[in-house]
Amino acid sequence: MGIISRKLFPACESMCVCCPALRSRSRQPVKRYKKLLSEIFPKSPDAPPNERKITKLCEYAAKNPLRIPKIAKYLEERCYKELRHKHLKSINIVTEAYSKLLCMCTEQMAYFAVNLLNVVGELLDNSKQDAMQILGCQTLTRFIYKQADGTYTHNIEKFVHKVCNLAREDREEHQRRCLRASSLQCLSAMVWFMTQYSYIFAALDEIVHATLDNYELETHVEDDNERGEPHRNWVDEVVRCEGRGATGTCDASPCNMIIRPQPKRKDPSLLTREEMETPKVWAQICIQRMVELAKESTTLRQVLDPMFVYFDSKQHWFSQQGLAIVVLSDMSYWEASGNQQLILAAVVRHLEHKNVAHDPQLKSYIIQVAAALARQVRSRGVLAEIGFVSDLCRHLRKSFKATLESVGEQDTNLNILLQNSIEDCLLEIAKGIDDARPLFNMMTISLEKLPSGTVAHATIGSLMVLAHMISLALVSSRSQQVFPEALLVQLMKAMLHPNLEVRVGAHQLFSALLIPSSFRPRHEVAALRSGYVYEPRRWCSNNASAFASISELLEKLRREKDDIKIEKNGYNIHGDLKGKGNTEEERKQGHVLKSSPNIYNINSIIDGAAVPNMIEAITAFFFS
Repeated sequence: MGIISRKLFPACESMCVCCPALRSRSRQPVKRYKKLLSEIFPKSPDAPPNERKITKLCEYAAKNPLRIPKIAKYLEERCYKELRHKHLKSINIVTEAYSKLLCMCTEQMAYFAVNLLNVVGELLDNSKQDAMQILGCQTLTRFIYKQADGTYTHNIEKFVHKVCNLAREDREEHQRRCLRASSLQCLSAMVWFMTQYSYIFAALDEIVHATLDNYELETHVEDDNERGEPHRNWVDEVVRCEGRGATGTCDASPCNMIIRPQPKRKDPSLLTREEMETPKVWAQICIQRMVELAKESTTLRQVLDPMFVYFDSKQHWFSQQGLAIVVLSDMSYWEASGNQQLILAAVVRHLEHKNVAHDPQLKSYIIQVAAALARQVRSRGVLAEIGFVSDLCRHLRKSFKATLESVGEQDTNLNILLQNSIEDCLLEIAKGIDDARPLFNMMTISLEKLPSGTVAHATIGSLMVLAHMISLALVSSRSQQVFPEALLVQLMKAMLHPNLEVRVGAHQLFSALLIPSSFRPRHEVAALRSGYVYEPRRWCSNNASAFASISELLEKLRREKDDIKIEKNGYNIHGDLKGKGNTEEERKQGHVLKSSPNIYNINSIIDGAAVPNMIEAITAFFFS
């Protein structure tokens, strides 16, 4: 009416002083957003939300971005009002409106982000109604996925503690399970955000612990008669160990372990409704994304360290519970950047942690987990990085020393349990090594500064296990290895050590490296059961290669000692051929190679004037 009176009837403005169209307020444009806001809330409390009206409001906001702050402010205040009256449906409409704004006004997020986060904080703090907290987790999850940069990183980080507390709800009611599932879904979004924008939350430890609280083992509820012995849970087969007692023995060698089958990856976009409401599904997704987050050794350590602390405090290293081996095995399968061996190395490194360092029994369980991981990793490829082997040998040496110095039967049994676990782990690692040269170097370094007393005895004991490991690696690698000169020199020095036990140990080391079959490892039978078959012909070939390389090294030492040049092929060929025939005859009869002609070759190369003590010691050992 005002427009008509002003345009068609100019005199109306001066004559009709009572016309409503002439008021100052009526000349302002109509505030359409208020009408749209009022329309999204149904007049009847029981009426469903009007999706069309919510969409219309968001379309208006996208076309009029300057109206978004007022729209967001109104929705926030309306949410507070409905919270006081506990009207869940109206609050659901508010969160749905914010979700639509996130989808349709992503570029204008700065206009309503603060209001949305305030609403999320109020919903999460409402501990009396689980449905309110579920809405808060879902809204925060949508907000995280719509981030295009790290602008709201610290705002999101502030909610970590609240969401983790919700994920730890231990009651099993359906509503509580849905709340835990929603909170874990939100935590998975947070891990995705950290991966996407290369930022690690300070409370990552809380996220890891909350995830592990919901990471359940896949157990079968059928009784043993229905499922049968072959279908037992794989965790029961991993280790058959009762070892919680101080003097308990453990039959948890890696040879008895069954490799955990690779779990199927969960895609959040393909989950069923039942899976969406299952906490353990979202816990698995969190672990999957933590693996994606740990792209390098630094971030991997930030993820694994809180896991290890959790396993320590909850006693999950114990094989009966199996959570440690399940989680680490799954992570090793999902690791796509080739960091599987870093997980294994991190487990070994954890033996130095203050929670573990003084507990031999706990160490043995951790090493059993490491052995299972080594078995899994080598089943998929070669173990290239084996720097952690030196750490295992160091712990083995300490355990031998503690056994020699211990006075109680209980401590002795615990140290023996630890030694057996380390030996099993080393032999399991050896089967996946393609190049034994790093192992030779480790042995050489250990022999360079050989001490005396119990330390020397413990060192020789650990090196004997390493020698068996080298022998096993040589056969597994199916390659000819040249006996290193530096190791031979150190072995000869050890053969002249003042300590009798060290001298005997050095001879045994030398024999174990030359003739592995003359010293059978403790678990050779178990290795055969695991599918590993010794190849006699290969052993003999390696022995011949080792004898030949040692002969050349001793010849070099003689030349350096006497400065005498001899011809390169100055060997007794006839005697060598005759010796080979004798060797084949002895091998057919199953005799041990004690009188191999290669030993006579070694003795004939160096005369009595060149290092006689070493030669006499070597010859006396083999011919005794």
